[in-house]
Amino acid sequence: MGRNTRKRRTPLATKAIAASAALALGGGGLIWANFYASAHESNHQSWGGNQTKAAAAQVATISCPDVGQKLTNVPNQARNEVAGELANLDRQITDAYQRLATTRDAQAQDASFVQNSILQPLKDRRAAILDRIKLEITRVGGTVPGDLSVLASCTAQNANQTTGGQQQNNTGGQNNTGGQQNTGGQQQNNTGGQQQGGAGGQQQGGAGQQQNIGGQAGNGPVAADFVDITKVQPNVPAKPRRNGNASTGTFTTRCGVNANKNHNTDNVIVAPGVTNGAHHLHDYVGNQKVNAFSSNQTFLQGGTSCQNRSDLSSYYWPVVRIQDGSQDFDQNKDGGGKEGNVGKILTPVSAQIKYVGSPTSKVVAMPQFLRIITGDAKTTTNGLANANAHWSCTGFENKVQLTTQYPVCPQGSKVVRTFAFQSCWDGQNVDSANHRTHVAFADAGGNCQNGFKAIPQLTMRLVYNITPPVLQNGQVKNAYAVDGFPEQLHKAATDHDDFISVTKNGLANRIANCVNRGQNCA
Repeated sequence: MGRNTRKRRTPLATKAIAASAALALGGGGLIWANFYASAHESNHQSWGGNQTKAAAAQVATISCPDVGQKLTNVPNQARNEVAGELANLDRQITDAYQRLATTRDAQAQDASFVQNSILQPLKDRRAAILDRIKLEITRVGGTVPGDLSVLASCTAQNANQTTGGQQQNNTGGQNNTGGQQNTGGQQQNNTGGQQQGGAGGQQQGGAGQQQNIGGQAGNGPVAADFVDITKVQPNVPAKPRRNGNASTGTFTTRCGVNANKNHNTDNVIVAPGVTNGAHHLHDYVGNQKVNAFSSNQTFLQGGTSCQNRSDLSSYYWPVVRIQDGSQDFDQNKDGGGKEGNVGKILTPVSAQIKYVGSPTSKVVAMPQFLRIITGDAKTTTNGLANANAHWSCTGFENKVQLTTQYPVCPQGSKVVRTFAFQSCWDGQNVDSANHRTHVAFADAGGNCQNGFKAIPQLTMRLVYNITPPVLQNGQVKNAYAVDGFPEQLHKAATDHDDFISVTKNGLANRIANCVNRGQNCA
């Protein structure tokens, strides 16, 4: 596919209501405001409580069906074309959210504005792309899902409908199965936020005074997205019991923390050939030549940040930013400030990449160029079915893992992001049309199902030194959040991680053998 050179729209609107009380703090002109003063009542409680009550009518974001997850049988000959059209759908949602964020006055004056001026035009544009997707699939003899056309319609989500919530009921923890998460916490109606009166992505959008949904750029996070980890009940389940055939070894590869700042906003797995296909910034370690236009041949020539020069794999994840009024190099760029990803980018203080075994079987070597995505960047609108976020603090990892909230760590404790990738492979495919069905999580007992084979499970542990956020008048001060699609409101559950397995000199077999023999290798 050719390079996508589309022009972008203006930054997200983030102007506070003039009537709101504002307190100018330090740090680059950061201003705190009590948004929606007439529609909220403060209820300052402990961390994780309902800090601010929002007007139910306030539209927070746009929810569109994730078409890509429905396309499980796209023929190989059509996958690049279909991926390009799916990227166009993402761009349309971003554009529609931008319009939502910059027309708050019009929405307040006309109850039908969102439906008539945003959702209906979006539906029409999505329908045209879905028709093109059908054509691309049928052109090469494929079969299109019968209900594809119904995926054109999007809906408006109010603040109390977005995925967030209080404490998690259950998380998969950091075990060898890396299971998906079942959270379902209570939802919060919190729309407070930060405002920056300085430069870089904090400009006004359109006429009139704009409201927002919290955060330094007006699209989250909010106070309800944080919880004091010391007040969360232990929720990490026991690991599956090992049997006599378990593969008990580990293989650690040291690839650094992206200190050389290898970033881009592409996603070569989901949107090959599309510039800014992720709409958010990634950290890259391992392979050093990964962008939207990379190929398997490129990967083999890419060099690596790993100490083991035979590990050319690509490990990449969305960056974490601190929303304290600061900005970074991309404050006026696509995927950065133009799309609501603002604040100083935080480099992990450590990044551990480790392959572990199965509690019930030996593992087979990962195939060359295997691609795995774990987690879901769109859980705010997709729901939590594919969520696999693990947030915790040093000293708490074996007790508490969070999916739908960011932890507020006690003094001296650091924030920890953990990823446990799918550890079962179908034995044939290095990718699938929806980038999910060729791999799977083991079941609760640690077993692969449906004829899938156990592979070394990739686990990653990223540690950050973050000053704990605090609440002021129902709003979060010095929040931190992962980058994401702007309409996803920077929720913790949207965290995800990407991996492309590229090795040479027999490294894939050495990893599997080390794990199967019960050795701890590096």
